[in-house]
Amino acid sequence: MSDVMRLNTLSPAPGSRKDSKRVGRGIGSGDGKTAGRGHKGQKSRSGGSVRPGFEGGQMPIHRRLPKRGFNNIFRKNYVEVNLGRLQVAIDAGKLDASKPVDAAALLGAGVITKTRDGIRVLGNGVLKTKIEIHAVGASKAAAAGVEAAGGSLVLTAPVETQAESDA
Repeated sequence: MSDVMRLNTLSPAPGSRKDSKRVGRGIGSGDGKTAGRGHKGQKSRSGGSVRPGFEGGQMPIHRRLPKRGFNNIFRKNYVEVNLGRLQVAIDAGKLDASKPVDAAALLGAGVITKTRDGIRVLGNGVLKTKIEIHAVGASKAAAAGVEAAGGSLVLTAPVETQAESDA
């Protein structure tokens, strides 16, 4: 009966948990009065600690250093798909080579997770199957690889995003 685990007998492994230090409990304990915090001042008080990056009123380093670069709000964010990845999906039966391969087909096959601003085909890997790919862009190597397999590459317009329509 002793090998059964019971909730009322559970305890942590010996030495795995350390009791917290009881400070401020009289001068005889050695940690009384100021409780190891020294004397007075902000750091001796409850909640008294300077926030990260605060340098005592001096201009913080993140404000002393100049800003650099910029973020182009019109930049297109394409999803990159390599020819080798397309061939793997076709071999696994996830992509139908007889139908046009577009963003919806790639999403359904699990090749990509988001369409973002469109698909850009890159030339890493070898494509052996004849397929028709609809994409926003393609590298020269990718275009050559698709045509070498007997397929075709149809370039479409990028997806219109909210930031562009506001501008």
